[in-house]
Amino acid sequence: MTALEKTWGYIPPRQSATFDAHSIAEIRRAAATGIYDIRGGGTKRKVPHFDDLLFLGASMSRYPLEGYRERCETSVVLGTRYAKKPLHLAIPVTIAGMSFGALSAQAKEALGRGASLAGTSTTTGDGGMTPEERGQSKALVYQYLPSRYGMNPDDLRKADAIEIVVGQGAKPGGGGMLLGQKISDRVAQMRSLPKGIDQRSACRHPDWTGADDLEIKILELRELTGWEKPIYLKIGASRPYYDVALAVKAGADVVVLDGMQGGTAATQDVFIEHVGIPILSAIRNAVQSLQDLGMHRKVQLVVSGGIRSGADVAKALALGADAVGIGTAALIALGDNDPRYEDEYRALGTTAGCYDDWQEGKDPAGITTQDPALSARLDPVLAGRRLANYLKVITLEAQTIARACGKSRLHNLEPEDLVALTIEAAAMTRLPLAGTSWIPGQ
Repeated sequence: MTALEKTWGYIPPRQSATFDAHSIAEIRRAAATGIYDIRGGGTKRKVPHFDDLLFLGASMSRYPLEGYRERCETSVVLGTRYAKKPLHLAIPVTIAGMSFGALSAQAKEALGRGASLAGTSTTTGDGGMTPEERGQSKALVYQYLPSRYGMNPDDLRKADAIEIVVGQGAKPGGGGMLLGQKISDRVAQMRSLPKGIDQRSACRHPDWTGADDLEIKILELRELTGWEKPIYLKIGASRPYYDVALAVKAGADVVVLDGMQGGTAATQDVFIEHVGIPILSAIRNAVQSLQDLGMHRKVQLVVSGGIRSGADVAKALALGADAVGIGTAALIALGDNDPRYEDEYRALGTTAGCYDDWQEGKDPAGITTQDPALSARLDPVLAGRRLANYLKVITLEAQTIARACGKSRLHNLEPEDLVALTIEAAAMTRLPLAGTSWIPGQ
């Protein structure tokens, strides 16, 4: 024991809040390799989210519905503005775009099966449409991305809706990535790429630069599909009020708003953690934009980025969304990051529940891989049933909350049914702080 310790007692070393263990490790990794970190998944930092809101269930001043005896409607129609054949979905939970390439063919098939059993839609993602996905999806949305990988007019006509992707919540302003490990012979053929070479998509569409040009592109797609298909426009949450207004001006039937908690197959870690805004902070501005234009509920709003439970679904709808999209939760429901593969995850340098290795193409669950031996582990029929079960549960959870608030339809939930737990959430959502009538800034 030193003289100092004898006088004052042992004083343990103090860790820096700024230069914490992760920051120090990243500096060392960057210094050793000279390259930035690329990973999958979404933001890992804690940001304001739906957990920061609470519902005000009925008591004396409100009248609840009786358990499961009184009906609570869940259906939604997307694409009613111009499309001759809008999508009629049984539940307001859709499967977000995840590409064949990022996911195995078995996983894409399972997503289609699960969504169809639940009466909802799934989405292709970058890289084109696979026969397995189209064959098992009763309602399939075709993503139209800057890369144009796998895009052809025949597949556009086969789809039930078209989603023009302007941005993604995990990387608004950035293009897609698919590392060479996942570009198999089939993926390379579909995308017209060399096998095994990293693919980096453009961050913007090559044939338009603004809302006026986009309006022409949307009309082109409508003509190509006989004005039958709803046209979605997907934007990463950053400036939602103005971006939604421009999407409406360009002629979109549906706006998809993706927050920074949304996952991605692969991009820079610095992008995932420092670009974009939480979905909680984006919804009310998007809804306000639609309301100011007189287009709320006429142009449908789908929100995504960190949806996990029926409570999240109900809160998003209460804030003004028409539906939600899930990606990460859907993959977990299929069986990804399953603890039974813990030994194999540890061999990859990770653990079940951590998603850093999704882009590497070595997923033991057979979902985010192109390795034939690994992807063969996934049974699309069983995985599809698991997804359908999960969708059923979160829909029932949302109905339970709606009934408790006295609502006979999920879409009758409204901001008045909510309060905020934190000042930040109250300011972002323009809801009163719980136990008060105070809305920060008002």
